[in-house]
Amino acid sequence: MRLPCVRPGTIPVMEHARRVGNRLLAALPPADFALLAPHLRKVELQHDAVLVRSGDKIEHLSFPCSGAVALIMELPNGQTAATAVIGNDGAVGLLTALGPTRSPMTAVVRVAGTALQISPARFHNALERSPAIASSVQLLTRTLLTQFQHVAACNALHSVEARLARWLLHIHDRTDGGDILPLTQETLSELLGVRRTTVTHVVSALRSSRAIKSNRRGQLEIDRHRLEIIACECYKVMSRRIDRIVSQDAPRVLHAAPARIGCLPPDPPFAKTDS
Repeated sequence: MRLPCVRPGTIPVMEHARRVGNRLLAALPPADFALLAPHLRKVELQHDAVLVRSGDKIEHLSFPCSGAVALIMELPNGQTAATAVIGNDGAVGLLTALGPTRSPMTAVVRVAGTALQISPARFHNALERSPAIASSVQLLTRTLLTQFQHVAACNALHSVEARLARWLLHIHDRTDGGDILPLTQETLSELLGVRRTTVTHVVSALRSSRAIKSNRRGQLEIDRHRLEIIACECYKVMSRRIDRIVSQDAPRVLHAAPARIGCLPPDPPFAKTDS
């Protein structure tokens, strides 16, 4: 979906910012959002789709409006582990704001949804004209670092059961509702960085405690209240810190300086993004 270029500060831009879906984009002042709006396109995030692979050039930034994307670190021996989950509070491909680069991680859609995508060149052009967009990059970096730091500590200090409960809660937070998560044992193994035999044992333990009600055909039905009891303190601490950055810091920081008014030149034609 290509959004029309409109004069900054007019009602159409303000209305779209309110319903855009991604919390950080929606927090931008209307004039700053107008720099991005003509170049954003809405795409479907299909379950298990790979947005970018480790080592590949980052072709676009994706701002999820719904669904959940896991950032996966892949080691040379083939082992994997999740380092963060991105929802409508963040973006995938942020490193392109620092210049042309290759992705250090693989980004995989774990819960289907939608996203707004923009090319790195267009985002960088808007970034140079908008202190608020530059601040949004800093905010995004802070939310990612918060996840990376907590995940690293959690992996070293807490049990696999507590870690799985934490991941399930993070993913559930980014769904559109309902207690059924489309996660296979292979996906859980990838998230946790453990063998599938370990996942089988952990899921069985969570079922015994009734935190997981069922796990048939690649779907987990969860009991959120029981998961919160089992999860380590990392879940609540991490969630509070990220929410504070997105809900409190973002509006204050992003409205601190106005953008240089005007729309960017129109995009050249492009092919539809494959999901």
